[in-house]
Amino acid sequence: MDFELTDSQKEIVAGVRALCQRFPDEYWRGKDSSGDFPHEFYQAIAAAGYLGIAIPEQYGGSGLGITEAALIMREVAYAGAMNAASAIHLGIFGLTPLIRHGTEEMKRRWLPRVISGELHMSFAVTEPDAGNDITHIKTFARREGDNYIINGRKVFITKAQEAKKMLLLTRTTPIEQVTKKTDGMTLFFADLDRNAVEVRELHKLGRHAVDTNMLFIDNLKVSAADIIGEEGRGFVTLLDGLNPERILIASEGIGMGRAAIDKAVRYAKDRIVFGRPIGQNQAIAHPLADAYSKLEAAELMMMKAAWLFDNRKPCGAESNIAKLRAADAGFEACDRAVQTLGGYGYMQEYDVERYFRECRLLKIAPVSQEMVLNSISEHVLMLPRSY
Repeated sequence: MDFELTDSQKEIVAGVRALCQRFPDEYWRGKDSSGDFPHEFYQAIAAAGYLGIAIPEQYGGSGLGITEAALIMREVAYAGAMNAASAIHLGIFGLTPLIRHGTEEMKRRWLPRVISGELHMSFAVTEPDAGNDITHIKTFARREGDNYIINGRKVFITKAQEAKKMLLLTRTTPIEQVTKKTDGMTLFFADLDRNAVEVRELHKLGRHAVDTNMLFIDNLKVSAADIIGEEGRGFVTLLDGLNPERILIASEGIGMGRAAIDKAVRYAKDRIVFGRPIGQNQAIAHPLADAYSKLEAAELMMMKAAWLFDNRKPCGAESNIAKLRAADAGFEACDRAVQTLGGYGYMQEYDVERYFRECRLLKIAPVSQEMVLNSISEHVLMLPRSY
């Protein structure tokens, strides 16, 4: 095994790191306070070509893999936490189903616009009454000639305020009429038409610069030409987006955790109490060292999962484990940073309270830690299904 990054990967890391330095903590602190979307950062990332990192070259992308995308997201999260990462990561991982299953016309029409930053998109899967049980979604697409008429609700939809298109998972056959409950679902690359979709923003604990929304879909007309893959096989098509999402979320947790540890270490070296730096005390040093070691271990699993995905090998278990371990390690690092700074850690100007609020999300989304453990129990350990 070779754990060394290639020269091109090192160049990517260095380039992203240099770009992110143009957007310091004050920028992200301000965006989190105002709730304004970081358009300047988003456009800078697009102009540098990073939105197209995993999109094939024939559509204007770099033609690289999720490994390179994960390296980018690690650096982005290190610099701006989830406000930075969530601003761009849907455009990186969310298009994988379109790249692998979309028609040539769809790819040539839409991918260049995503790469340029012109087109924002959302990932509309979760529903209020379904949650992690995707098979029981109620949003339904009814065929009418060459179109489908779609009605339903979606929740926790990121960037719907900015998005013009959405990857929209629906049922086209009621669950009562299918042999396998994952059948009968269809994935669309649909217009987010405000005349048929009410977008209602939800107010949340953190990540205030990137909106989260509920969608009320009322007779949305979508062309049959906007189906990604085949009608009734949307769940299988969607899977090509789920593993990359978990890998990138893991990389973001690692990046954010490292940022928190670095701030805590600097503070522990500079803060003098009882005549010596507090970092000299093992009660401070050992928890930071322990948190750092867990981030390093999580990164190894994240990189393994990314390698497997890029080489078209099964990676569901590894992607889930990477997300599980990175979310826990990132949160522990952020929590330890707050504790190290003490009262200052609770103050906004020191940033670690923002990391703490934003990193908590990764233990819930895109899938909860408990559901990851259910998946490992059933599909890796072959234990009886518990639900």
